[in-house]
Amino acid sequence: MLAASVAAMRGHSVILLERNGFTGKKLNITGKGRCNVTNCCETDGLMAGIPRGGRFLFSAFSLFSPKDVMELFEELGVPMKIERGRRVFPASDRAQDITGALRAMMKKSGVRVLQGRADSIKTEEGRVVSVSAGADAYPCDAAILATGGLSYPLTGSTGDGYLIASRLGHTITPTAPSIVPLECADEDIRGLSGLTLKNVRLRVADGKKPVFDELGELLFTHFGVSGPLSLSASAHMRGDCSRYALSIDLKPGLDAEKLEKRILSDFEKYKNRDIMNGLCDLLHKSMIPVIIDRIFLERSKKINSVTRAERLALISAIKAFGLSVSGTRPIDEAIVTSGGVSTKEIDPKTMSSKLFEGLFFAGEIIDCDGYTGGYNLQIAWSTGFAAGYYC
Repeated sequence: MLAASVAAMRGHSVILLERNGFTGKKLNITGKGRCNVTNCCETDGLMAGIPRGGRFLFSAFSLFSPKDVMELFEELGVPMKIERGRRVFPASDRAQDITGALRAMMKKSGVRVLQGRADSIKTEEGRVVSVSAGADAYPCDAAILATGGLSYPLTGSTGDGYLIASRLGHTITPTAPSIVPLECADEDIRGLSGLTLKNVRLRVADGKKPVFDELGELLFTHFGVSGPLSLSASAHMRGDCSRYALSIDLKPGLDAEKLEKRILSDFEKYKNRDIMNGLCDLLHKSMIPVIIDRIFLERSKKINSVTRAERLALISAIKAFGLSVSGTRPIDEAIVTSGGVSTKEIDPKTMSSKLFEGLFFAGEIIDCDGYTGGYNLQIAWSTGFAAGYYC
């Protein structure tokens, strides 16, 4: 929508070919319906938030920055607000306000929106001449492929753009899910399904190398873990996820010494109870048996007979509750698709194909992806603006 509007404002006659019944279907569900529009940071901050393709995006970010995005929507009548982690949302917390503003922008600039599913792009003598959608053909001097990736297929992101680009000879870097829930091999957490842990610290290590360390919220599921921390962590995990180890600090506000004092206080309070009933003030009731079993204590052991060594083992289990990753959930459950059209075959300034004149790319179809926090939508805005501006 942004690319089409910018191209139209530059004087082109523009058709937006939309396979869904309405535009913005995927955008409407981003940020749990709130739409994390961008991340309010400078270019260096954006680059740090995009582990794959950050350097390639430098020119596009310079052309259309987070500040430009915010100013655009303010001008379109959608006030912005900045939340924790520099995340930017519409003040109304309504993604529909963003899509509505983009539709109004298209209408004002003269973009024609037609329903149809593009399936091929025809070229002659090295340049684009038409786009086909079933039996319909649309002659054109330029075409922008902004079809998304493979995530959220019910919104229309089913990889059509990859197929179209590959048929033209473009290289498609293998796709994989990113910002996605993680599957775990630990059988003892199956009974924790549905439990949400708030204000915990999740650490991820690749062997001995730490790759992620953040405070936040985590959700246990029937397959492993989900929630904000899990999704953010997944963006740092590449290739075979089984080589990564997760560690949850259940009490990040207490160091080991303070935690031991807290435990001693609770033990004194419940000294005549068994260990299963003596940790109720410290841990969620469903976590207690898992922790106790992990340090090989009898669940019926009396608190007044717990040794110091056992107490130290309890502290370790609370401060570093380990999980073994067996993989990620399928790509259709991912928020973002990693991989796509190779950036080596795209001009980083204009988003134009290096193989064909008049062919441009924008958004998730490109082999670039970032962490949670507005980075991926900023990729979409910046590449879309560049493609529309230079097409």
